[in-house]
Amino acid sequence: MTSCARPFTALLLAVGFAAIAQTNSTIRPSDPSLVAHGRFIYEKNCVPCHGVRGDGTGEMGLTVQPRPRNFTTGIFKFRSTPSGALPTDDDLMRTIRGGLTGTAMPSFDAMPERDIRAAAEYVKTFSSKWSKPDNHAAPVTFSRTPAWFSDEGELRARMTNGRTLFLATCAPCHGENGAGNGPAATNGLVDVWGNATTPSDLRQPQLRSGRDLRDIYRVLVTGLNGTPMPSFSESTTDEQRWEIVAFIDRLRRDHRRQTK
Repeated sequence: MTSCARPFTALLLAVGFAAIAQTNSTIRPSDPSLVAHGRFIYEKNCVPCHGVRGDGTGEMGLTVQPRPRNFTTGIFKFRSTPSGALPTDDDLMRTIRGGLTGTAMPSFDAMPERDIRAAAEYVKTFSSKWSKPDNHAAPVTFSRTPAWFSDEGELRARMTNGRTLFLATCAPCHGENGAGNGPAATNGLVDVWGNATTPSDLRQPQLRSGRDLRDIYRVLVTGLNGTPMPSFSESTTDEQRWEIVAFIDRLRRDHRRQTK
């Protein structure tokens, strides 16, 4: 897309977001005034990997694995919104601010807040999906970490339940010990962009979704758009999802002890 088309795209986004905001008060309207500044931030920091057109074909982007996100598809993995929906502005900013462990996406935590917000606004100009209300949804309301995580006796029982659920729902991809070597992974998995994808090693202290147990829980609820990782919001109860998280936490702790 040419630079002269960007202001027009920003205007379309503003109109689309105005309609969205009328039906969903949790969605922040687009701010066209930030797009020009966002373009400057993007070209300075993001073009080498994501490319001038936002399609993930920057000079460095062609040499790294996993490949940088192709923003033109409007598909984003890390969100607080339901499966299939676009992320919120805060979701985009969270990824920019924190980076993604195990990828070429660094943390821009030292970047001023306005620059992070502007970059997020500019990213939205690469896909027309942002101007369509049906692609948006309010963030999911996540439950709090259950009190039984602090009760060692009940936690052990919950971990046992979690193991049963993990073997049935997660092990086919992530493997019985969470190392990312399940039979589906061995047979080869691809994402919607056609790239080979490997299930995460859940034993690691830091995953791409984050470090905390709540970050694991969030992915179980939302899934990862564009990847084989589905949402389990319909197939499991909230209690069952936390039990899976408890078992994954045990896998992480066991792995730490074994690798010391």
